[in-house]
Amino acid sequence: MLRAPRGDRLGPLRNRSRTLPDNLIEVRDVDFSRGDRPIFSNLNLTIERGDVTAIMGPSGTGKTTLLQLITRQLSPDRGQIIVDGVDIATLSQSELYELRKRFGVLFQHGALLTDMSVFENVAFPIREHTRLPNSLVRQVVLTKLHAVGLRGAADLMPAQLSGGMARRVALARAIAMDPDILLYDEPFVGLDPISMGVIVKLVGEISDALDITSIVVSHDVHDVSAVADYCYVIADGDVAAAGTPAELKAASSELVNQFMHGLPDGPVGFHYDAPDYHEQLLGKRSERA
Repeated sequence: MLRAPRGDRLGPLRNRSRTLPDNLIEVRDVDFSRGDRPIFSNLNLTIERGDVTAIMGPSGTGKTTLLQLITRQLSPDRGQIIVDGVDIATLSQSELYELRKRFGVLFQHGALLTDMSVFENVAFPIREHTRLPNSLVRQVVLTKLHAVGLRGAADLMPAQLSGGMARRVALARAIAMDPDILLYDEPFVGLDPISMGVIVKLVGEISDALDITSIVVSHDVHDVSAVADYCYVIADGDVAAAGTPAELKAASSELVNQFMHGLPDGPVGFHYDAPDYHEQLLGKRSERA
């Protein structure tokens, strides 16, 4: 899929080596089903190095599943997932483990470890994957907490945090290992407007400052549009539309228009597929008679 030239949101921070390919992640001709239910059919998309790319679409279209395919928690029925030029299906378990160290993940609702302090939650991946002395671990953790504005909350427990604070701690943990790729799974869900604004600001600032390639799965069209360089709308197992946020908001597709503008009526119906309503009711009545 070819993209039109876009503005340079990162400015001088985008002066990386041009020997690196633009596409960091490629999803090629992917089919994937859960049992008898097809999720993706011949799905193709690319994630450009250094971009914030949004994956959007109606509920149940496989957005989180796509993240699991990219990290090989799941494997496609057909097709390839290419990460930095490597087909991840060809990696051994040890090679896959090393690749996953390049990913940071902000899980839905944060997923903090409730019996650990804020400090220890952020320190956890550093202690797990390195042998840094405690003095350096402390410096890294405090630096990451400072980046999300919560250095003063280091000694608090997760139960003492608001929803927005917990999400920011989870973001500090996600960047603790200085990942190349940061995956955000519904980072804005359940937040009040102020907390949501803070997270949106942090997504953009962290991507710019650390030159991270970010993939944001979200239903929140307004806020993800404020930070995304490029967006995909996924529906019916494939890419329904792709482009900048402005391009998608002006799209002629009825489905994309319904999703981007939050319209109640359109191709995405209110009712889940079911037998004829009257026949089903009459059938139940006749069985009881």
